[in-house]
Amino acid sequence: MTALDSNSTVAVVGAGTMGQGIAQVALLAGHRVLLHDALPGRARAAADGVAGRLDGLVAKGRLGAADHKAALARLLPVESAADLAESALVVEAVVEDLAVKQQLLAELEAVVGDGCLLATNTSSLSVTAVAGGLRVPGRLVGLHFFNPAPLLPLVEVVAGAASDPAAVTAAFDTAAAWGKTPVRCTDTPGFLVNRIARPFYAEALRVYEERAADPATIDALLSECGGFAMGPFALMDLIGQDVNEAVTRSVWEAFFRDPKFTPSLAQRRLVESGRLGRKSGRGWFPYEHGAAAGEPAPEPHTAEPAAAPAYVTVRGDLGPARVLAELAGAAGVEVRREAAAGPGALVLPGGTSLHLADGRLPGGQAIQFDLALDYRTAARVGIAPSAGVHAGAVAEATGLFQAMGKKVSVIRDVPGMVVARTVALLVDLALDAVAKEVASAHDVDTAMRLGVNYPLGPLEWGELLSAAYVQDLLDGLHAWYPTGRYAPCTELRRRAAAAEGVISS
Repeated sequence: MTALDSNSTVAVVGAGTMGQGIAQVALLAGHRVLLHDALPGRARAAADGVAGRLDGLVAKGRLGAADHKAALARLLPVESAADLAESALVVEAVVEDLAVKQQLLAELEAVVGDGCLLATNTSSLSVTAVAGGLRVPGRLVGLHFFNPAPLLPLVEVVAGAASDPAAVTAAFDTAAAWGKTPVRCTDTPGFLVNRIARPFYAEALRVYEERAADPATIDALLSECGGFAMGPFALMDLIGQDVNEAVTRSVWEAFFRDPKFTPSLAQRRLVESGRLGRKSGRGWFPYEHGAAAGEPAPEPHTAEPAAAPAYVTVRGDLGPARVLAELAGAAGVEVRREAAAGPGALVLPGGTSLHLADGRLPGGQAIQFDLALDYRTAARVGIAPSAGVHAGAVAEATGLFQAMGKKVSVIRDVPGMVVARTVALLVDLALDAVAKEVASAHDVDTAMRLGVNYPLGPLEWGELLSAAYVQDLLDGLHAWYPTGRYAPCTELRRRAAAAEGVISS
């Protein structure tokens, strides 16, 4: 373990919300903490803010009186960067501007000792570029905390191109000693969470732009069927449309406008209109304090009750949806079976077939249904009838899922539906990151579960679905939208081929 000794001094430069949070974390880990900000008086105000939050911990019984007193004695606001000379670690948390960070760190390097570790809390800038102006760039690493830093466990420890491995290890071990869950990654646009999470927002926006479903219904499908803690439209409103769109644009630009990261025009227009989400009172949804106060929040589309069919025929293998046969039987629907090659289907008495979303539009008398995290516990399922399907068959399909205890949302027929295309792209980006040694598989899954509260790590999810299913779905989407956005990455193709025995694993 190469964590900093708890008796060493930690400095935090930038006394905003994030800086205060990092200072609190270091303080409660036993360090003497110096708070500095270029704005006169701000460090003192920030120290008072940290002290107030410590008071709150005492009131809640989470911090003892003696520890509280000792922590306050270790917290010191300073007005000059020269006062940081004795620091063993300096974490900068100033404005996300490359020139500002480079100038600040160059000034700090001239003050602190040669053994001092420097860290940037940047969430969107290149750690390599931030270190570019340093005399000893190897001493700088990325320490990306998530807001609020005292509460959220994840810390991305980012190695820039010039970062000394010993410095990265020291930063990793220190974050762990502070009670955080650190993950390692190389200096890539968006690091782990902001890189891999882009499809969660982007595919919801794409489905909305195609008018396949409204935001409330898309959110309901991803949360009640996909198992995500919050739908993407509500989450974008919480983050701030301007912030979320800026991150997407930054990652897209940094990847030389790779179509996998293309921003949304619909979101750009929302930002231009000033509808930034909760902070402005209106985003995709209205909020009580905004101009739209009194406007009811939109509800997801939910089909009216319908009668279940007397029986359903399971044709072939349903793959990730095979448990539906069991659920149908448990709901009192007779289940018949029919052997068949190729993708499986549930066939209604009238001949209409129900297919798990696979990235294609089945056409004819067919209805797609969306992927679920767990069909046993899913509260909602989405279905999408082809143009030629009559209303009676849609009602039967609706009744079938309702008999299993699910709410049903009927959306417009769109390749990959909502959950399936989102999860497939999350898996694809995660595999690509691992293959390119951005991070280990364990760290990728840990980052996505802790950083954005996904129900499963994307690599774990991909294992459950199978590489073949994910690749097939993306191939279908790529054929429908031949822009490169949905082209499966090399690693996904390699794993799918290995599973089929085409190449060795």
